[in-house]
Amino acid sequence: YDDLLVRVRELLETQEDLRRRISDIHRYIMVDEYQDTNALQAEIVRKMAFTHDNVMAVGDDAQSVYGFRGATFRNIMDFPKLFPGTQLFKLEENYRSTQPILSLANEVIGLATEKYPKTLFTRKEHGATPVLAKAVDEKDENTQSRFVAQRILEIHEEGTPLGEIAVLFRSSFHSFDLEIELARRNIPFVKRGGFKFVETAHVKDLLAHLRVIQNPRDAVSWNRLLLLIEGVGPKKSRDLVGEIFRQESNGLDVLRGASIKGAAGPGLQELVRVLEEVSEAGMTTAERLAALSEYYVPLLKAQYDDYPKRLKDLEHLQTIAERYQSLETFLADLTLEPPDESVVGVEAADREDDRLILSTIHSAKGLEWHSVFVIWVLDGKFPSLYSFAANEDLEEERRLFYVAITRAKQNLYLTCPVNVFDRTSGMVLSKPSRFLDEVRRDCLESWSLIDEDDFHG
Repeated sequence: YDDLLVRVRELLETQEDLRRRISDIHRYIMVDEYQDTNALQAEIVRKMAFTHDNVMAVGDDAQSVYGFRGATFRNIMDFPKLFPGTQLFKLEENYRSTQPILSLANEVIGLATEKYPKTLFTRKEHGATPVLAKAVDEKDENTQSRFVAQRILEIHEEGTPLGEIAVLFRSSFHSFDLEIELARRNIPFVKRGGFKFVETAHVKDLLAHLRVIQNPRDAVSWNRLLLLIEGVGPKKSRDLVGEIFRQESNGLDVLRGASIKGAAGPGLQELVRVLEEVSEAGMTTAERLAALSEYYVPLLKAQYDDYPKRLKDLEHLQTIAERYQSLETFLADLTLEPPDESVVGVEAADREDDRLILSTIHSAKGLEWHSVFVIWVLDGKFPSLYSFAANEDLEEERRLFYVAITRAKQNLYLTCPVNVFDRTSGMVLSKPSRFLDEVRRDCLESWSLIDEDDFHG
């Protein structure tokens, strides 16, 4: 597709007769979602209109959030320069959200360094004030998840279908702790914009090692971890698993006694070593997982080109494990799965309203829900630490935050833990998103969450 655009641009650039004919045929050109176009697409539009400049661009500069896909914010901002005499029409009346939600959105985007000034308004003047809920105790991440799950149940019991409730997040891994909490409470959900935590291959790999400790006759887990070893193929794995069952062994005895030649030998010896280590009595779940991670990371790096991203998931799993003393409970909670399709994004149309929506904000663009929770509204998570170095990146994060806020029709909850150690940066993240720093106090109701069965504002 990219070559197709390049070739069209080349034709229009080098064949003046063709460029003129196309421009004469298409006397009026309209481009929708102009804020999502890339530089090449904008250049093609410009050349197609070179005899008349009759171009209408429909878009919202405040929703330009696809820079990572090649879209450029400059296209919509520089449109009047490319087409002198441009008339600007602002569509400021909003038919989705209540005024309290729009007031917060106006405050957030109003602080953008570059924008087309506008103020959203609606005839729905009354509604609930958006909430900023901060988890302030030592279990703050799980407190955030428990609050969100509990409030979702309450909204659902008040008559709102689960399909009209959404939880939005900056990055796919931000929902992992919540997914476990939802499964524990049997709240069905579908996730858009990434895999469910327990469905990712690397998490399955690591959990398989823990499962054979708890249940030495778990054939599926044995097969999974054996296939990770260089030199062990499907046949050798089947033979070893079969021998484990024939001998009614704990597995380690079979591996110790196996006569393995070639490349698989050292790998199997290392597997035996680490399984013996983590089988010792008295180890906590977190200690076992840390030892297994040290063993598994070299295998991860050898298998996946995107291993840095997957390492973040394993760090998150380690954080979750630190809450558990019992390995059995930890594995049970991560095995729980609410009634839902196993393939992310595949939904039964007649049961859409039976499922909560979990979504990255990018995947939620253009959609709307009765009630919206935006989680991990923590400086360093949203905006991401990676955006701090460049103002252009930080401003795109601001626009993404604006998109998240404006998905809500009636209720909006922004949540964050406030004492989080970020393993990647080595920093303790302790304040809500900077995008809320200068927001008027009357635009947000502030709640503090503590680790109790009931949550109070």
